[in-house]
Amino acid sequence: MTEEFFFQCPYCWEEISMILDKSVYTDSYIEDCEVCCNPIEIFYSSDGNNITSFSANSIEQ
Repeated sequence: MTEEFFFQCPYCWEEISMILDKSVYTDSYIEDCEVCCNPIEIFYSSDGNNITSFSANSIEQ
């Protein structure tokens, strides 16, 4: 069970989207912004049906 989730990039502020797997209750990973290519730390949690929390943070270098 997946859902397209929209959010703003913490670097360029463009709206981007990612496909999140709602069957995974908690996940975190790093993915590059599809607009500016900077790395974004993604964290989300799900109750199996809905995304219950989400954060997209810049990675300070």
